[in-house]
Amino acid sequence: MKTVALLAAALALSACSLPADAQVYKCTVDGKVTYADAPCQRGKQDTLAVPAAPAPAQDAPRELARLQAHSERLQREREKREAAQERSDVSADRAAAARRQRCDKAKLERRLAEDEIRNASPRQLEAARARARRVAALMALECPT
Repeated sequence: MKTVALLAAALALSACSLPADAQVYKCTVDGKVTYADAPCQRGKQDTLAVPAAPAPAQDAPRELARLQAHSERLQREREKREAAQERSDVSADRAAAARRQRCDKAKLERRLAEDEIRNASPRQLEAARARARRVAALMALECPT
């Protein structure tokens, strides 16, 4: 099967390289098939007709120009989308950095509030606990994990 495909490809390539009025000869010698542009020396010979090349399209240059313009327009649109995505990514990165910074600040305030509770006198203990509750609520808002 692979040999048939290779032979067909060889025929196609040889047909492309021949002039439009040339003949292609299929030679069979000892069960092996070959293709040539000259008659066979021995063995069975078949003559294959080579189809004429199609005439070039009249509007091919116009179509090429249209396709190139379309390609350039698509390229510009893609570049615009990529630039918009880049701006969006930068904005999202800034927002994420700001959230991390607020979360880190809330975590620091929580540690400080816990230190205040440990170091508070009995008279200041309730105020320190109230502050720790406010900081814990702030941290829950800033660090939603």
